[in-house]
Amino acid sequence: MSTITKSVDVDADVTSVYNQWTQFAEFPRFMEGVDRIEQLDDTHTRWTVSIAGVTREFDATITEQHPDERVAWRSDSGPNHAGVVTVHRLDAAHTRVTVQMDIDPDGFVENVADKLGILDRRVQGDLDRFKTFIENRNGAETGGWRGDVDHPRP
Repeated sequence: MSTITKSVDVDADVTSVYNQWTQFAEFPRFMEGVDRIEQLDDTHTRWTVSIAGVTREFDATITEQHPDERVAWRSDSGPNHAGVVTVHRLDAAHTRVTVQMDIDPDGFVENVADKLGILDRRVQGDLDRFKTFIENRNGAETGGWRGDVDHPRP
């Protein structure tokens, strides 16, 4: 399993940045290789992604979500991965977004992409495109979900 941690500072307030991260259907607009995300309910999503010409579908569960702080998830099927996006208020108009993902590459193509650092660069590129996406909207999010999802107790 590989761990990827990347950050970007965004010229937008923490609430707008967090709200945008709850709009999963918008991810294909700034995430390379994400073809489609369907929100099934408050905590379940279905993803269609492409990596090096290989298309994969998988379901994921939001395992923790707290407004203006974090969104965590884990895959339920398909490639084994989990992660968390945290937003940190730098000041009234600036936010740091940090993504930490644990990925267990599935198959030859994903393993090669991991070993060559392609996945690492893709995550940073996604964050950079997110920054451009929200800053070009003058910090205005396309929507938001302010619900709380508590981390399940063992």
